[in-house]
Amino acid sequence: MANKKVPTLGVVLAGGLARRMGGGDKSMRRIDGLTILDRVLDRLGPQCDGLLLNANGDPARFDRFRLPVVADPVENYPGPLAGVLAGLDWAEENRPDVEWIVSVAADCPFLPRDLVERLHRARLAKGADLAVAMSARRTHPVIGLWQVAMRNELRDALVEEGIRKIDLWTARYQVATASWPAKPVDPFFNVNTVEDFAEAERLWHLSQAG
Repeated sequence: MANKKVPTLGVVLAGGLARRMGGGDKSMRRIDGLTILDRVLDRLGPQCDGLLLNANGDPARFDRFRLPVVADPVENYPGPLAGVLAGLDWAEENRPDVEWIVSVAADCPFLPRDLVERLHRARLAKGADLAVAMSARRTHPVIGLWQVAMRNELRDALVEEGIRKIDLWTARYQVATASWPAKPVDPFFNVNTVEDFAEAERLWHLSQAG
């Protein structure tokens, strides 16, 4: 069920260059027959009021997902903040009913199915501007809630100030955290290397055995 109390657009950040995986789209690699991106969309989709892919290069490679694909609005691949900005800009132009987006990494195949609900709950409880996910006492700033109204502030930070690290930008605001257990499987495990991919395969079978 989509989050009915707070309409939220899901933005999957697939714009990375995957250098540690030898290039290409790591989200298109398969775990037990399905791509990592399929698994991300399966978990995130029911929680959101629409989905969007942020990816650079030829968008046609994602045609089968039948989702809007938007590139970074800032040149030279400045990182996930540019993908967040792409999502905020798209929401402003195409979804005037949405005041929030939730961003997730395209390489996290074990995302929690209550992600959006719990992030909003944490934000409201603290009266915060933003909210990010946490597991094993470590925050995951790529996975969080963002106000569409902040898009111009973020653009200035990226373009005028050259800010690249998410933490440097979010430090300007009050940020709530929502925490999940990391056992038996960390829901925010991400696949960055060939070794991570092998571990993701192991964790997937472990999660099915449970």
